[in-house]
Amino acid sequence: GRKVLIVYAHQEPKSLNGSLKRVAVEELSKQGCSVTVSDLYAMQFEPRATRNDIVGCLHNSEEFNYGVEAWEAYKRGGLSNDLIEEQKKVQEADLMIFQFPLYWFSMPAIMKGWMDRVLVQGFAHEFPNCYDSGLLKNKLALFSFTTGGSEEMYAKGGISGDIRYLLWPMQHGIMHFCGVKVLAPHICFAPEYVSEEKRKEMLIAWAQRLKTLWKEEPINCSPEWYFK
Repeated sequence: GRKVLIVYAHQEPKSLNGSLKRVAVEELSKQGCSVTVSDLYAMQFEPRATRNDIVGCLHNSEEFNYGVEAWEAYKRGGLSNDLIEEQKKVQEADLMIFQFPLYWFSMPAIMKGWMDRVLVQGFAHEFPNCYDSGLLKNKLALFSFTTGGSEEMYAKGGISGDIRYLLWPMQHGIMHFCGVKVLAPHICFAPEYVSEEKRKEMLIAWAQRLKTLWKEEPINCSPEWYFK
């Protein structure tokens, strides 16, 4: 069976994000996948990249450089336990689903902190091994999120600009940089402003998509996909 990691960032289990996460766990488990959830708020995941992430002596105690120290610590097995745990989950996953509400055109800080701390050099990328030769190159990722604004607002001519512009830093700058292939995002627009009926339809649409998810081709990870 395939392995799926859902990295989930929402404070309320009864929210639409909570329901989307639950639907994914149920549907993928039914398919025989083994599903692991990192519920970042419930775990009280630490989003800040600090000296505490390095166990033992520093590579350079004179001047702290987080990137260098995390890389050196990774090589000698000296990262903090919470990071080792998350890296293990990533290592084992065939697919990573990121489930979250869009905050200020981006992911919530707790999820960005997960990216900052977990995807360290040596583990996820190591120049020149990035983009198509990134170290996580046999994996898939999918960003599933809710917005506050309507679909029209995020259309090409809309006030917020094409939703794809927002996905460039997340899908291309993080996932593709680490070699991960990216499936088309799953977006639920403005769930707070629609009827209960419409929200149910959003959950049904997600369940339907998950049924055939493994047949999907990744998006063409080029600037054209985002900015054409």
